[in-house]
Amino acid sequence: MIVVIKSGTPELEINRICQELSNTWNVTPEKSAGKHKIIIGMIGDTADIDPLLIQEVSPWIEQVLPVEKPFKRVSREYCHGEASEVTVPTPNGKVTFGENNPVVLIAGPCAVENESMIVETALRVKAAGAKFIRGGAFKPRTSPYSFQGHGESALGLLATAREASGLGIITEVMDTADLDMVAEVADILQIGARNMHNFSLLKKVGAQDKPVMLKRAMAATIDDWLMAAEYILAAGNANVILCERGIRTFDRQYTRNTLDLSVVPVLRSLTHLPIAIDPSHGTGVSALVPTMAKAAIAAGTDSLMIEVHPNPAKALSDGPQCLTPDQFDKLTQELAVVGKAINRWEIAVPVLT
Repeated sequence: MIVVIKSGTPELEINRICQELSNTWNVTPEKSAGKHKIIIGMIGDTADIDPLLIQEVSPWIEQVLPVEKPFKRVSREYCHGEASEVTVPTPNGKVTFGENNPVVLIAGPCAVENESMIVETALRVKAAGAKFIRGGAFKPRTSPYSFQGHGESALGLLATAREASGLGIITEVMDTADLDMVAEVADILQIGARNMHNFSLLKKVGAQDKPVMLKRAMAATIDDWLMAAEYILAAGNANVILCERGIRTFDRQYTRNTLDLSVVPVLRSLTHLPIAIDPSHGTGVSALVPTMAKAAIAAGTDSLMIEVHPNPAKALSDGPQCLTPDQFDKLTQELAVVGKAINRWEIAVPVLT
């Protein structure tokens, strides 16, 4: 339930309202200041609370709105119907994710393999307009015999790539035991699809202050996904980016997953959180990535995550879905056309000859 406070309400009165809500209905009031209004989110079991009783708490209360969805902090209403932003400091300056900002490009290999590969890739994707280098240090794989990543040593290689390129780092944390180690290096912590329902991990990343990219699980509904994000926000971290990376459907003959681009307008209506699209995992086929990336920008995504490898044929993980640096250069030229058409592009990319 959300309590909308009238403009000009004294701070002392707002605090008194919060105290009375807490004492009377045993809820946790959370104050949120928007551009034009202040709202108080009532966190807890509010199903049986009469909104009219809340309205009587103070003449400074303008409106009481029930939140029908099970997710509260994640809901669009909780942020005054406005979009929130996630701002990430990087060596090249702050980068902001959000629907009122330019599209943010994230690119790099599925897994960190060696220093020369990750540094070369970082320099190439930066030149093409990327703001973050992605690369797995710890790799969750379907087969226990597949390459699992280099672990802690790969984090050091990512740090080297950041020093060489100035890009921010996004990498996956798979286990609560590794969280502090990964957070020392990463600028954004990624929660992969296989860990979307790892509630212990969600609570832990919610209790620290690094931004989190939460990928949708392979069979998760949108409500499942948003409730997972609610765990992170409920633990105290509001800097969450939602990433669609494809879901499992009945036809896997032509694509690895089904990239659900309809989530962009759906999420816009449900949540204030920024949205990213991963067309590489979403299709699993490099030839399909450019088309789906352009479609994602047209749909309104706030960020794209694209896998790039200097030699996809020899990649230790997910080579078939990786673009080469030259292909990524060409793609950014095409993305710029779409992005500029909807006023979501500011990246200056070199003209290819």
